[in-house]
Amino acid sequence: MQGEKFVNPIRAEDKVVIVTGSNTGIGKETVRELANRGATIYMACRDMQKCEEARDEIVLETHNKRIYCRKCDLASMDSIRKFVESFKKEQVKLDILINNAGVMRCPRSLTKDGFEMQLGVNHMGHFLLTNLLLDLLKKSAPSRIVTVSSLAHTRGEINIADLNSDKSYDPGRAYNQSKLANILFTRELAKRLEGTGVSANALHPGVVDTELFRHMGFFNSFFANLFFKPLFWPFIKSAKNGAQTTLYAALDPELVSVSGKYFSDCKLKDIAPAALDDAQAKWLWAVSEKWTKFNN
Repeated sequence: MQGEKFVNPIRAEDKVVIVTGSNTGIGKETVRELANRGATIYMACRDMQKCEEARDEIVLETHNKRIYCRKCDLASMDSIRKFVESFKKEQVKLDILINNAGVMRCPRSLTKDGFEMQLGVNHMGHFLLTNLLLDLLKKSAPSRIVTVSSLAHTRGEINIADLNSDKSYDPGRAYNQSKLANILFTRELAKRLEGTGVSANALHPGVVDTELFRHMGFFNSFFANLFFKPLFWPFIKSAKNGAQTTLYAALDPELVSVSGKYFSDCKLKDIAPAALDDAQAKWLWAVSEKWTKFNN
């Protein structure tokens, strides 16, 4: 019920890795496992106090001091650009980029650049971050881009007429749209990276007990704690188990030339028909370039 485990003992001393949203949940457990394997890791986080606390805990446990906290607010294009600029001054290569950070079913709010928060953080922020780091990833090939999506993409649709949910907002629909955007982005990115030695894959971590659920009122209610959670708890993964497919996509040697795919429980999975829409993927890419001012 807790899913497949990534049991390959492969080491990662020669790897430089960025993990977004890594101070809690799946991201934190991903950093912990990568630290155990000897990687150099940059924890790209919005909350620096929580990031430092998570880093101190992991360094104490793993004795790997090559873990660095850096400010990167995915709700701010300026913060993302400053993070990349700083990272490139410190490192001459990047082996693995893990787009892990996410916002789920929050009340409607806007990022600093005016994007609906879930679309902005889950998709637009990672779109800009990834593209700004592509030169280093290509220089470091073979390298990997791993984006944490969700099974929720199967219920998603890209609302071309109201992508930013300006006319109406439903937190569930907005989340599903952002997770579908993750996969459309990954598939289009993989096509653009053909022949470069850089792979791009997406994944569903499973239903994981993390802070993502903080905006789901029912899930945190007295009724849910009394009746719902005891019934479904065996099917809800721990953060450590939720990180297993991320580690698989980032490290498994058999995936070195696999790109544009979607995984769950350390296995290749099918995606929803909407995620196979190449025309929509190209449209989303063009809109994302314009909104994030990537080419400016």
